[in-house]
Amino acid sequence: MQQTVNIALNPKEASSEKDCILALAKHIGIIPERIKKIRILKKSIDARHRDISINMNFQVFIDEVPELIEKPNFEYQFIGNKEPVIIVGAGPAGIFAALRLIELGFKPVILERGKDVSERKKDIAILCRENIVNPESNYCFGEGGAGTFSDGKLYTRSNKKGNLQKVYEIFNFHGAPDEILYEAHPHIGTDKLPEIIKNIRSTILNCGGEINFNCRVDGLKIESGKVKGVFVHNGTIYKSKAVILATGHSARDIYKKLYENNVLLEAKTFAMGVRVEHPQELIDNIQYHGNQYKEYLPAATYNLAEQVAGRGVFSFCMCPGGFVIPSTTAQNQVVTNGMSASNRNSPFANSGIVVEIKTEDLNPYNNHGVLAGIAFQENLENIAWQNGGRSQVAPVQRLADFINNRKSSELPKVSYFPGVVSSPLHHWLPEIISQSLKEGFKKFNNKMYGFNTNEAIIIGVETRTSSPVRIPRNKETFCHTSLKGLYPCGEGAGYAGGIASSAMDGENCAEKVAMALKNNL
Repeated sequence: MQQTVNIALNPKEASSEKDCILALAKHIGIIPERIKKIRILKKSIDARHRDISINMNFQVFIDEVPELIEKPNFEYQFIGNKEPVIIVGAGPAGIFAALRLIELGFKPVILERGKDVSERKKDIAILCRENIVNPESNYCFGEGGAGTFSDGKLYTRSNKKGNLQKVYEIFNFHGAPDEILYEAHPHIGTDKLPEIIKNIRSTILNCGGEINFNCRVDGLKIESGKVKGVFVHNGTIYKSKAVILATGHSARDIYKKLYENNVLLEAKTFAMGVRVEHPQELIDNIQYHGNQYKEYLPAATYNLAEQVAGRGVFSFCMCPGGFVIPSTTAQNQVVTNGMSASNRNSPFANSGIVVEIKTEDLNPYNNHGVLAGIAFQENLENIAWQNGGRSQVAPVQRLADFINNRKSSELPKVSYFPGVVSSPLHHWLPEIISQSLKEGFKKFNNKMYGFNTNEAIIIGVETRTSSPVRIPRNKETFCHTSLKGLYPCGEGAGYAGGIASSAMDGENCAEKVAMALKNNL
């Protein structure tokens, strides 16, 4: 007999299968020996009160030993001789578009400006140790996109239509841990993601697809108002009736080339700010209320959002037990982001704290037209570079000092590997960002008392939260609104945010492309 049971356990009980079985037996009203097997279906933490509980949903097998529970399995067909579809970019949107095209009987041809994940690691090491930026291979560009070297968060609030569970199952099929199939806020970790990305690459290649690294797309081949392929940096032309543009939000040269060629683009709101880093123990104590079972709980997270004078101020990409990383794509910029390993055991907790930037804020950059937001980003990144010592050394200020307009005389230990220097961010950050952050931090402290402390630092700057540009597409066909054959996709096109929603958008885009090609549209 099988039974589905919802039960709330304390953290210690939830950490042990034996204790789970004892609690389930008591809940059902049977002796523990009758339970032959349990399987977790859902798991979430409720830390709203001092007595923290773990909400669990189990499949319980009573008086029977179940057959082997099969893991998600996908059988991808060989498509080496099928019609090709060009995909620009090998981030989550691009590789999931490729996998879906294979399922639908088309040959994906991925063109990725960066290197494969193994070679990419070498360039990242040089960036962190020697402050030398490879503009084509870094934390943003290369196999797997920016998500490869991140916390690997798969949770999304996106209301994008798509099969989110399938995204989790595909990751699991390619090596991600089983926990992502049932945890409320699943993550993979930067230590595991590279191997998973390699496995996805193997699937694509074994099915006859193509992946071309060190292959930067420099232009579109357009004939009679239709995209017929792309030009790459070495002069090679790749031809296809459809091009999925999944370049990510940091491929600014793509926006500029589209703009120069009069391809319709739209400015959109985005966000910029800083990355804040606390001791993880401090965040644990705030969020877990000093709970007696804290040792059985994961590194605590937070999610903060407030309105300041009609402008959103919010946390972004919170990385518990993580590290702050240099996420620039050019030598004269400082850009920060965060990442965590799967066990999230660093002594630091970091998050972007960013401010909503509206299109009306971009008036000083109006000479850049629809690319004004990019100009604003680049200018702030350059200011951070100048204030960080004109290298990847980052400008830093203690959090309470920032709120009180004081330069920090000394700094605590930080996780940012290239190094930091004390700098008065309150002085040189644009006023709309600086003032909004100060008021936002004060409101955050009302929700998480102790958040505003000089044990915490802010690191400048966090600018790549999302694209300031949208590449418009038809809501039904996903084709560009004025250029047939071009299918904008993912974060870079302005239709996703994060790994999971980008992957879903890639799958959805591939389905629209397949439908158009089958119907000769």
